Amino acid sequence: MNRREKVADACAQFAQYDTRLCSALEIFDQESIIHASSPEGPLEHMTLLVKDNVCQKGRIASCASHILANYRAPYDATVVDRLKSAGALLVGRANCDEFAMGGSTETSAYKITLNPWDITCIPGGSSGGSAAAVAAGFVDCAIGSDTGGSVRQPAGLCGIVGMKPTYGRISRYGLIAYGSSLDQIGIFSRSVRDNACIMSVIAGHDEHDATSSKHPVEEYEKSCTGHIKPGMRIGVIDNALSASGVDPQVVQRLQEALQEYKKLGAEIVHLTLPTMDDSAAVYFMISRAEAASNLARFDGIQYGMRDKDAQDIVEMYRNTRSAFFGREVKHRIMIGNYVLSAGYADQYYKKACAVRAGMREEFFAALKTVDVLFSPVSPTPAFKLNVFDQDRLAMDVLQDYFVVSVNLTGLPALVVPCGFTREGLPVGFQLIGSLFSESLLYQTGYAYEQVTPWHTYMPTDYKK
Repeated sequence: MNRREKVADACAQFAQYDTRLCSALEIFDQESIIHASSPEGPLEHMTLLVKDNVCQKGRIASCASHILANYRAPYDATVVDRLKSAGALLVGRANCDEFAMGGSTETSAYKITLNPWDITCIPGGSSGGSAAAVAAGFVDCAIGSDTGGSVRQPAGLCGIVGMKPTYGRISRYGLIAYGSSLDQIGIFSRSVRDNACIMSVIAGHDEHDATSSKHPVEEYEKSCTGHIKPGMRIGVIDNALSASGVDPQVVQRLQEALQEYKKLGAEIVHLTLPTMDDSAAVYFMISRAEAASNLARFDGIQYGMRDKDAQDIVEMYRNTRSAFFGREVKHRIMIGNYVLSAGYADQYYKKACAVRAGMREEFFAALKTVDVLFSPVSPTPAFKLNVFDQDRLAMDVLQDYFVVSVNLTGLPALVVPCGFTREGLPVGFQLIGSLFSESLLYQTGYAYEQVTPWHTYMPTDYKK
């Protein structure tokens, strides 16, 4: 298909099926999609959906929140600019948890996204809209953000590939901040090679982002050879596989994946990373503190909606933030302000930062003895809608355990599908590498993908 046909097909898919799946907040006009990107480039026939917390010039960037309902981005995020320059066709805005705060895409102010494999289940979050659209085949790939697993967890629950790169590998300029020391833009795709192709385009230093790295960008797709690194050692994190609450079917699928790696010639090494057991608590403190700081700007004056009927400025601040932020966002802001407050910062925030430093040392040391680390992405397959409505904290603790250590340490991680449960729900595993080892992760993930069929399966439940 040519570019115009690709756009028409993607828009038709959304029009026909997304009223049920609810993966997108907006699909753009077809002519504007085509004219917004270069007619030539390595991604000229690739359609993408962009998470609603990444700025696209002239488009609404609401973060799935009422407070930014009418905010139009005045510029393109660096990642969006690079995609357009490479010819990618950006068809719309993906639904997400409000301000990327959640693990199920149920906290969006506008709609709840469903899992295309089973529409009674969540797709994961916070980038659930991006993941669901790729899994359903509406678009070739999608952009998400990963603050505490928000690319990897939905990728695993939707049966697709998800990459969270090294902190600083992809510019955060134009990504509306949640936790600035944790946030990274990530990539969803159906295949490892497609993921690598996008990484080659959007990675690299950006003068607009002081945290972006000058580490050389590689042609990542060239690492997709079908063979693993000679003498490869895969470190299995035993305390992750044996953690409380991990579904036996998830463990079984992961053990089968390890057997495939043995057949490919990898040596399986078992190890324990004790600080991983503290990761959810550390992430809880640091992410909430950074959220409270970053979201202070949404006060009714600098950005977003405001209460225009307030009698004074204090009432305006209070009413604006109370009316236009959702419950989950308000909860995280309050916790963040508490852990940063006088008398508690030393007890909570600074202690969490100290444990984070120890976690980095432990993970870096482990990655000197093995090439990559192997762990689950989520303790269970996708869970039912509304299961955690009365206990969001329980959901966060369960879903955060396997993924947040990667954000806390700044390491890259790749999620690859590895099978299904008896109920037909996808399972994925996570490969964690040393800093800037994306090529090795792609090589390792692609080798597994080539000897297994899981990436070729397509969901049909959302069509019924």
